[in-house]
Amino acid sequence: MEPSVGMGTFMGLFDFRSVDRLLQDTRVQFAGQCKGVAVFVRQQAVNAIYIALPMSNAPRIEEMLQEFRDTTASIYFVPDIFAFDLVQARCVEFSGIPMLSICDTPFHGMKAVQKRATDIVLSSLGLLMCWPAMLLAAIAVKLSSPGPVLFKQRRYSLHGEEIVVYKFRSMTVCEDGSVVLQAKRGDQRVTAVGHFLRRTSLGELPQLFNVLEGGMSFVGPRPHAVVHNEEYRKLISGYMIRHKVRPGMTGWAQVHGLRGETTTVEQMRLRVEYDLDYLRQWSLWLDLKILAKTAVIVARGRNAY
Repeated sequence: MEPSVGMGTFMGLFDFRSVDRLLQDTRVQFAGQCKGVAVFVRQQAVNAIYIALPMSNAPRIEEMLQEFRDTTASIYFVPDIFAFDLVQARCVEFSGIPMLSICDTPFHGMKAVQKRATDIVLSSLGLLMCWPAMLLAAIAVKLSSPGPVLFKQRRYSLHGEEIVVYKFRSMTVCEDGSVVLQAKRGDQRVTAVGHFLRRTSLGELPQLFNVLEGGMSFVGPRPHAVVHNEEYRKLISGYMIRHKVRPGMTGWAQVHGLRGETTTVEQMRLRVEYDLDYLRQWSLWLDLKILAKTAVIVARGRNAY
């Protein structure tokens, strides 16, 4: 609490418990039990009260608020939101009612405009610069093995909506059904040209069209096949939260070495942890940092097969 004189001075804390039940570090700040806080506020001319009680104490909090009506103190409620797994927590207002957003997308207002504008500019520049390499890759795929030039697969995008993601075909199969096998080291399904496309990441270049269309972003959680999404959403808590942003051609998990095949649920869980961490701390600078690290990883050709 703060007094009206000497603004910012901490006056002490009150608790429903006795001082001997408090943590050792907080006992020196103990000023009394909550039943006497209203009297203290009036006598000490306190001008600000911060209620930081668990939300389960709603009846007691309401009782205290009634007592504070006989004071001139400003009252602030500090909910125990850290009991939740916060993703872009913020205060919002809906029809005049204040609310606390616990789990939300980082892209609102100008941040959303900034993110989308960056994607449009970078994907346009990428297509202008890479079209000769894309043309040569397409010809090589067509001549090396029977089948389509592009591999198309349904994946989840923003808000869990399905999109079709494009890649240059690097295998002899184009799986997009109830069973999709991930590529493994030494996978016999990968063609000779496919090995080169995967090692250099040239096979990912058609996703520039996905970014330009708005189904993907340059940076974001990597999209997985629909059948894999449906499998992992049942096994990993918070898995679908990663779809609160557009999937990316590269991401925070990938630059931390989580690239390539996932053979265990724990590997995918670790990927998701990085994806959610990206949502929590997003900034344009972080996107640029991820793109720079991705360029180094692609040059080394790590975990690409």
